[in-house]
Amino acid sequence: METPLDAAALREALAALIACPEAEIETRAEACLAEDCRFHLSAPLELLEGRDAVIAGFIRPLRAALAGAYRRDEIFISGANRRETGGDWLASVTHYVGDFTGAFAGLAPSGHLAFLRAGEFYRVAQGRITEARIILDLPDLMRQAGRFPLPRMLGTEMLFPGPATHDGVLPTAGDGAASLDVVERMLSDLHAFDPATFESADQTGATGAWAEHMMWYGPGGIGSNYRWGGFVRDHRSAFLTAFPDRKGGNHYCRIGNGNYAAVSGWPSMTMTHQGDYLGVPASGKALTLRVMDFYRVAEGRIAENWVLLDYTELFAQMGVDLIARSNDMAPRDAAG
Repeated sequence: METPLDAAALREALAALIACPEAEIETRAEACLAEDCRFHLSAPLELLEGRDAVIAGFIRPLRAALAGAYRRDEIFISGANRRETGGDWLASVTHYVGDFTGAFAGLAPSGHLAFLRAGEFYRVAQGRITEARIILDLPDLMRQAGRFPLPRMLGTEMLFPGPATHDGVLPTAGDGAASLDVVERMLSDLHAFDPATFESADQTGATGAWAEHMMWYGPGGIGSNYRWGGFVRDHRSAFLTAFPDRKGGNHYCRIGNGNYAAVSGWPSMTMTHQGDYLGVPASGKALTLRVMDFYRVAEGRIAENWVLLDYTELFAQMGVDLIARSNDMAPRDAAG
């Protein structure tokens, strides 16, 4: 018989795996990770196969890099996957918090407090995690270390806030299926756009999927923005100018839980690099992009959207090693 998904217990287990005493790591891992689990991590960590590999290639290096490390969850939801891949999944927006005193993923440390933001999807069977997809926002960690390797961000850089309603961790109110319906309607309409205005049908206005005062929280390199006009100005126009043939929505997972929904593709998007983007001249290369989106829905509209993109991997496809570029820089004030 299939073990019911206990999201609260698995959330506690994931937190313990990061913060427990060193001697307890293997025991804690056995409690929540299947022996043959597969972790797909953002570049440059990539695929780790098996519990021992996950401990050696991700858990221990993260703990060693962030002194006093702990998880700070902003969103933690669960649900049955609506996509053909099926399964029961967890999805979270979290920060791994600690003093960045050791190198991580090849990135030189700052010696100061860091909030490493992450988007995470976990497939669960028989009470344990069998598969994970995790995007770590390494460009933002570079910014915090004072060695940001890209031009000034398009939007406003900030610590990812939790939901305005403060109910994103294990939500109980709301209809998850209805929340996901709103998101799927928006994604369907978002594909087509006017190349002159970058507008898509039914995004705003009386029939729109987005709330008037929507908040869009973007990753390092893009930053965050406010309302649809800010989203177009600070992200969409630059992205669609550089990648006008982009096609998205190739998702392995879509779940809804209460007033929240989450979707992810690995990769989600295919596109051609046809225009300059964040300082990188158009290359004409065919590219892919790993994507995670987390949404809060209120009164039938999307009020907040948290976005994780694997830009370390995207820029590698364009011939730019962000980690090497960052390490070659002299540290400066992270706000500079």
